[in-house]
Amino acid sequence: MSMNDTISDLLTRIRNGQMSNKKSISAPYSKMKESICKVMLDEGYIEGYSSDEGKIRTLVVELKYFEGKPVIDYIKRVSRPGLRIYKSSDEIPLVKNGLGICIISTSQGLMTGKSAKEKKCGGEIICYIS
Repeated sequence: MSMNDTISDLLTRIRNGQMSNKKSISAPYSKMKESICKVMLDEGYIEGYSSDEGKIRTLVVELKYFEGKPVIDYIKRVSRPGLRIYKSSDEIPLVKNGLGICIISTSQGLMTGKSAKEKKCGGEIICYIS
């Protein structure tokens, strides 16, 4: 079975894993997914991630909880294969009035909306997290 939107699959696995209080989740590996996990780790939304070498390479994401509740309250895919959403640096939205982040794919790599505004580069909005 082929999957069209692998990033959406990763975000859904994270959402479902936190709703069922899992310690970690695993997903098929890609460089884009690893970059998304790196941004989430830098912003403090996950404990860590690693890639397991095997017959099929997988990405293992360690989920983060605070006082028994998931750190990620809201995670949503914005740009998708059927409808790409691009914004310039001055059009990048605030997520939850600055309490959340948006992950943006720019020409300089994946980064948060705040750092993309500082570097004055726009791009494709991947997802919102708060």
